[in-house]
Amino acid sequence: MPSRRGFLAGLLATGLAPQASWASVGNPAFLSAGRDTQGRFFLAGMTASGEILFRHLLPGRGHAAAAHPTRPEAVAFARRPGRFADVIDCRSGTAIARLEPPAGFHFYGHGTFSPDGRLLFTSENEYDAARGMVGVWDAASGYRRLKAFASGGIGPHDITLRRDAPGLVVANGGIETHPDSGRAKLNLPDMRPNLSYLNFDGALLEQLELPPELHLNSIRHLATRRDGTVAFAMQWQGDRGELVPTAGLHRPGAPVKLLADGDPRVMNLNGYGGSIAFSADGAQVAVTSPRGGVVQLMSSDSGAILREERMADVCGIARLGTAFAASTGNGQFLHITEHGSEPLQRTDLAWDNHLIALG
Repeated sequence: MPSRRGFLAGLLATGLAPQASWASVGNPAFLSAGRDTQGRFFLAGMTASGEILFRHLLPGRGHAAAAHPTRPEAVAFARRPGRFADVIDCRSGTAIARLEPPAGFHFYGHGTFSPDGRLLFTSENEYDAARGMVGVWDAASGYRRLKAFASGGIGPHDITLRRDAPGLVVANGGIETHPDSGRAKLNLPDMRPNLSYLNFDGALLEQLELPPELHLNSIRHLATRRDGTVAFAMQWQGDRGELVPTAGLHRPGAPVKLLADGDPRVMNLNGYGGSIAFSADGAQVAVTSPRGGVVQLMSSDSGAILREERMADVCGIARLGTAFAASTGNGQFLHITEHGSEPLQRTDLAWDNHLIALG
């Protein structure tokens, strides 16, 4: 009779051995970067109620993260401009790889996997050429860098998969930066933010530019709906006393819809859309502003503001059930609905900008 070790070896040889999945780490609902009371930065996986399932220390401040579609692996991206992206085995909390862009490039804080998990796409800046790029990494073979292609604009930030067709959506914020100048914005008079729709080889399929009077509205963060509609959050680089929209919707081939356009309550966001998310049914969009200390829930159909919740230093937002979860820089994790907010967890951790939903 074959031994158990021999049996497992045979399975491995034939490729039939059971593969690790997100279930092996408790099926986390969210990923988020954060900082602990000792000033250490980390990436954490959390349950739907905000309980921490795992934590991985980072070499510097994190921003967003990407979850592999099947394997319990996550990629934690440095805050822009950054030069590290840690690939984490979420079962052990150990690093599988530390990705670094080539000389002359830096990461811009976001990335996404291809639907089959074989490729990782990262938003990057080729800074001497002032050119936005998308890095392509072989996630099936040790995260080897394969190539890079143009993002369709300057200052790409968020990047996500299309839901209506194969390909990517990139939020090109339009802001030129260079590591020699830190986080200084070098081209505000000439900004041209856009949404770029690319195929997986980098071909530009469609592009949305804002009207000229909104060219200072940097498109930063994205969410997608099943029908292919893209929600985007913006950060206004002009006078903060101006009444300008902070969120919009776009579907390829259709005109843009600016949410709550002209509603004076938009000014409560203080010109800063920190994160954006669709509800599970797509009927609502939630936008956060840590600068304004507010979350606004808007109707996807009418664009009207349905509810406004005040909370200090709120930024992370993601769908949760039929409503939303939010995280704050003072350690709160909350459930937000049309009827109000309910605290789920309170810790001594400072949650960073984004709450990444898994699944």
